[in-house]
Amino acid sequence: MLAQATDDLVYHGDVHAALRRMLQEGLKDRMGERIAGLRELLERLRERRRQELANHDLGGVYDDIANELREVVSQERSALDGLEDAARQSGDRRREDVVSAAMAERRMQLDLLPPDLAGQVRSLQEYDFASEPARQRFEELLDKLRQELLKGQFNQLSEAMANTSPEQVARTKDMLSALNGMLDQQARGEEPDFAGFMEQYGDMFPGNPQTLDELLEQMARQMAAMQQFLNSLSPEQRAQLKALSDQLMEDMDLRWQMDQLAQHLREARPDAGWGNSYQTGGSGPMGMGEATQLMDRLGNIDQLENLLRSAGAPGALAEADLEVAAELLGPDGARSLERLAELSRMLQDAGLIETKEGRLELTPRGLRVVGQRALSDLFARLSKDRLGRHQAEREGPGHERTFDSKPYEFGDPFHLDIERTIRNAIGRAGGGTPVRLDPEDFAVERTEVLTRTSTVLLLDLSLSMPMRDNFLAAKKVALALHALITSRYPRDYLGIVGFSQVARPLRPEQLPEVSWDFVMGTNMQHALLLARRQLARQSGTKQVIMITDGEPTAHLEADGGVFVQYPPVRETVRATLAEVARCTAEGIRINTFMLDATDHLQAFVERMTRMNRGRAFFTTPETLGSYVLVDFLEHKRAQRTEQGRRPA
Repeated sequence: MLAQATDDLVYHGDVHAALRRMLQEGLKDRMGERIAGLRELLERLRERRRQELANHDLGGVYDDIANELREVVSQERSALDGLEDAARQSGDRRREDVVSAAMAERRMQLDLLPPDLAGQVRSLQEYDFASEPARQRFEELLDKLRQELLKGQFNQLSEAMANTSPEQVARTKDMLSALNGMLDQQARGEEPDFAGFMEQYGDMFPGNPQTLDELLEQMARQMAAMQQFLNSLSPEQRAQLKALSDQLMEDMDLRWQMDQLAQHLREARPDAGWGNSYQTGGSGPMGMGEATQLMDRLGNIDQLENLLRSAGAPGALAEADLEVAAELLGPDGARSLERLAELSRMLQDAGLIETKEGRLELTPRGLRVVGQRALSDLFARLSKDRLGRHQAEREGPGHERTFDSKPYEFGDPFHLDIERTIRNAIGRAGGGTPVRLDPEDFAVERTEVLTRTSTVLLLDLSLSMPMRDNFLAAKKVALALHALITSRYPRDYLGIVGFSQVARPLRPEQLPEVSWDFVMGTNMQHALLLARRQLARQSGTKQVIMITDGEPTAHLEADGGVFVQYPPVRETVRATLAEVARCTAEGIRINTFMLDATDHLQAFVERMTRMNRGRAFFTTPETLGSYVLVDFLEHKRAQRTEQGRRPA
């Protein structure tokens, strides 16, 4: 899972955001099984709603309300365009980016409005309007919609009582009276006798609720479903059903008890969807029982859709009812939902992420995994023959193990390769025990000359890097280089410096979260200064690897202030080259990897390399990683070769 989120995590530097995007897009597990994302699951729910509504006839919704909703959305879109234009004209790049991102998110919310009227109303109720006139117009429309949807009263027990005796009606009235009494007690802060109530009337509730809240939840869902059914009928159909209700509900005391219960449930469960309605397009008539079942399914769709749309973290999906999800999304959809809910827990159990101050962050192990993933991606692009050239050319005693073996010779360190030695003896004398060793059977592990390199990576964080699509490649190289050095060359030193208008040291654990700076300026001089100070405390061969896509446009002045000017001026170039000269005097080699190199940048880097005798590489985001890793490994090989040729 973490491997699939690597690019997203590296680019944005936010574990929580990467998990959210993985939730949206889905992923594949280690067995190659596809886990559907929230976008796909939401689309399945919308399709299921369309099918349910297309197969039945409950009555229509009002075209004028739908038209007014479209006008509200159009008015809101115009306001979003106006806000974005104002930010663009302000000249403040940060403001423009923030406003543009916010407006894009709101446009996406408007684009994802459900096709049905009730879904649109529900989504717009949760939507944060940018246009006050559009919000007021929507609120006025809601008031009008409530008036249309809530015309008339309907007694929800009419179907259940259609064939009951007077004695059963009287018992139902007593049950409602007792239930309303418990709700009044609960409102006063008293403890109702729910156990006594269920002992007397429990046979009337096939759901067998265990608590009063569970009972209220069940009744609220049933009554809300019936109200939704009424809301979806034409005035003529609603009038006919009201007449039937009046005929069956002649006992006005029962009607009063039902009205009281409805009021209690509306207050206790205001989110049950009492005002929802649905537009059906089928021709098959439905009975009241079938209609309430349909309303219940549509209510489940709405509830699950709201959960998926509002899930900001994987753990929020644990609240989903998997049985309902399997009915609506199919077994594979429910399985995907269950797996998505486990994302963050699985990563935490694996020790890859942790929660700090309410925020998800990579652990040191997670950082190594991300770095190794980036390293693997880059090594995969290298051909085998190029990798083969990175082995040491001289082997000798008493240094670094190469995990290879050789026949023992007099004077070799006795780092015995037990497995190879025993195998040699068996190959010579055959099987059986005991195994007898001769001197020619002995094999020892090869060792290579130990070298140490101290490297500082200078990472350009100026705004041009993401604008030119160079940032992700550069950051992956930083992670890969860190992973390479810590795993293969643990004695080496790697420092990291990020630079834009000014430079700053970066710790390896900061790498996944580091992002570009919303400022102008490329201060190579300050970056080289910090690199030189870091390398002054290190031993071995010293080098600087600089990744950039721009020429120097900023430098530190004598008083510590920052001078920024584009195009570059002579003072900035002179200050940067002066720092190059100091690095050269201290034996620090500077290798520069240029992305989207302009003529000015190329001319400057060529001048710098002549002074420093370093190297310059003109590369692209696709080839940057290969260039950097090959250069680093060949540098290590050259060190070993040079050291191996020195006289003992």
